[in-house]
Amino acid sequence: MPSSLRMNELFSVDGQVVLVSGGSRGIGKAIAAGFAQNGAHVVVTGRDEPTLQKTAAELSAEAPHPVLPHVCDVSRLDEIHATVDAVLDRFDRIDTLVNVAGVNRRKPALDVTPEDYDFILDINLRGAFFMAQAVGRHMVERRSGSQIHIASLNTDRPLVNVLPYAASKAGLGHMTRVLAAEWGPAGVRVNALAPGFILTDLTRKLWSNQQMLQWGETNTPLRRLGRPEDMVGTALFLASPASAFLTGQIVYVDGGFNAAVIWPIPEDGGM
Repeated sequence: MPSSLRMNELFSVDGQVVLVSGGSRGIGKAIAAGFAQNGAHVVVTGRDEPTLQKTAAELSAEAPHPVLPHVCDVSRLDEIHATVDAVLDRFDRIDTLVNVAGVNRRKPALDVTPEDYDFILDINLRGAFFMAQAVGRHMVERRSGSQIHIASLNTDRPLVNVLPYAASKAGLGHMTRVLAAEWGPAGVRVNALAPGFILTDLTRKLWSNQQMLQWGETNTPLRRLGRPEDMVGTALFLASPASAFLTGQIVYVDGGFNAAVIWPIPEDGGM
């Protein structure tokens, strides 16, 4: 039996050191806030220093410990290693990595340029892997840790006109499973959280189109778009003792989008 089955201990992240890559806005910011408000020591990274500083100040105001910002472009290996070294110098450990950093460009496959492809894959897959590797090296040596990678609906069910993004998220899913298998014997758990259609500042323009909004809500059984805050509970669970025997999984938090294909059949079944 675990040492405690009390909710406040089973799901606790209090005192953890958590690195949130891509934590300055949207889903990353919400997850960072969730950890910070529940007593974790949180470091958020991003490419834009003013936005990062503002986010850290906002989150710190509602948390028992200061949230620390660190500029990091995950497409650059030197910045990844500098970030991980800085966190280890400060706290001597990293308990949880949340790999959120990601980008997208929507265009038909015939219009995708080499620059588009490299930009998206360098951040979404290559950057995610080398951040996972840098933190994982420490976790394996310490024989403890949890990694949470932010996947997508595109991980298993690709959408059109986002081919490089879909390819990067499919790769992230396999990366999650392989790392879980390789690092499990060392006590390191690796999972992915796959959001559904989420309304953020970066997607607001897309969902301001009423036709798109109606399609998204109709095809989501809970009949609404997700919010960044909807991801927090699952992220906390995946980092907590409650998920101690869970690894190698892609957990969809999508309002039921992947549950079934919703098609316009009449309620009487067309009989």
